Amino acid sequence: MIGIDDVRMAAARLEGVANRTPVLTSRTLDRLVGASVYLKAECYQRGGAFKFRGAYNKLSTLDPSALRRGVVAYSSGNHAQAVALAAGILGTTATIVMPTDTPQAKLAATRGYGAEVVTYDRYTESREDIGEALAAERNATLVPPYEDPMIMAGQGTVALELLDEVGDLDVLLVCVGGGGLVAGCATAAKAMVPGVEVYGVEPETGDDTRQSLAAGRRISIPVPRTIADGQMASTPGRLTFQVNRRLLDGVLVASDAEILSAMAFLFERMNVVAEPSGACALAALLAGRADVEGRRVGVTISGGNVSVRQWCRLLEDGADNTGPVA
Repeated sequence: MIGIDDVRMAAARLEGVANRTPVLTSRTLDRLVGASVYLKAECYQRGGAFKFRGAYNKLSTLDPSALRRGVVAYSSGNHAQAVALAAGILGTTATIVMPTDTPQAKLAATRGYGAEVVTYDRYTESREDIGEALAAERNATLVPPYEDPMIMAGQGTVALELLDEVGDLDVLLVCVGGGGLVAGCATAAKAMVPGVEVYGVEPETGDDTRQSLAAGRRISIPVPRTIADGQMASTPGRLTFQVNRRLLDGVLVASDAEILSAMAFLFERMNVVAEPSGACALAALLAGRADVEGRRVGVTISGGNVSVRQWCRLLEDGADNTGPVA
């Protein structure tokens, strides 16, 4: 589907547009897990998450006539903001289909970037059907959150930058929603360091990719109830699954309580604010789900789009939450 050359071309398009996000380390974290850990902090990316990389890479390859007609996307929040931001930079319009229970901070940010927002009920309606109908009605280009080679290649620049900065890794942990980030990162990492182990990380109530890899085919589950609103996919992407079943060494899970603990650790020990989905990969590491003793480990902190109200309520209420805090 994609190769390292696609990721490198995406990096060239993103040069000077996307942020080259920092790699953070913590002696406390290293001591806790018995490894040398490097956190790729995509919470400092434009739009607050890694999604800008794929969105801009995709939109920047559209021809002028397609840009004039505008774009349509569907997203629980971070891809929405990324497409809206990229559209504004490239001088086109964006219409975004978003769940009614999307956190208000993400809705406000998407509108703030200039996009039109169309809402739907994620538990009873299909965002794919709504997005496709809007794109056809408006003769616009549909920009999916992960089911596109240009999206995956753009997301793969996360691992490309990480490895360029810190050198070879033994293990790479990447959060999984639809699978675009981990597909791109695995493509880059396995090409640059053939022996690296790449693991996806999902919320334990939303482990559709883990189940699908075990079954050897795409499995659908009910829309998961989890605080990790960016990882509420119920079926792996068709294209992303083709990549991930070939390249991933496995998929780990983290509970909502473990995700909250990872968010608290990032805030208290590293002064980093991460949204639940952004802390999921670190949560699995802190919970001891990966064999990392004495090894060099990369971890994606994939996003930080969380309001003060939402962050405080999540940490105050603990794991009693059963869905995103709007």
